[in-house]
Amino acid sequence: MALITSESVSPSSSSSTNSWRNDVFISYRSADTRYNFTDHLYSNLQQKGIKTFMDTDYKRGEQMSPALFEEIEGSKISIIVFSENYGSSPWCLDELVHILDCKRSKQQMVMPIFYKVKPSHVRKQLGTFGKAFVDHERIFINGMEEVMTWRDALTEAADLHGWILEDGYISNHLITIAIYLRPVILTFYFFFWLEYLYLFIYFTYSPFSHSLSVFSPTEDALYPSLS
Repeated sequence: MALITSESVSPSSSSSTNSWRNDVFISYRSADTRYNFTDHLYSNLQQKGIKTFMDTDYKRGEQMSPALFEEIEGSKISIIVFSENYGSSPWCLDELVHILDCKRSKQQMVMPIFYKVKPSHVRKQLGTFGKAFVDHERIFINGMEEVMTWRDALTEAADLHGWILEDGYISNHLITIAIYLRPVILTFYFFFWLEYLYLFIYFTYSPFSHSLSVFSPTEDALYPSLS
């Protein structure tokens, strides 16, 4: 398993006061990896105390799109599992666009996993990704702006820090990913407490803040899910 890097992984402190539902959100193509790699990834992260969301958590009949977007917005980190047929799913591509929007607006961390696909194929829409976009351009002939948005999202995501998974034991890959994520998630809690300490000092000692109340961290912040 190769690790590729392109940017710092330290989150901005401005993200530290977000209302977090999850440590990690997983975006994936169900037909490719639901019952193998992604399922194992989800279980492994949960077992390590990393609160992880994947869309099978929703009950039947629940309206998926708005609810799923809320889960993305409430996650510290989004992991995108790029697989052979990820690019053929408009749903996955819309999900990817929203994840990258959260990266820009909420300083959410986004980390791709290239599961048996080349980053260059994702970045330039080659191979199965290229074939998928031939179909998208035919089907969405009157919505080419949306197709271009999907292309731009794939290009942007393929340039992010992440992992390339080719051959080898899945269990070894999962251990490596979990070991990497734990300190990254703890960094979010560090920034939360740093900002809390700053506000506590300001509200306590500033002559301009006597009419303000000091906020208290939630129980989830006091007792993070990492074991």
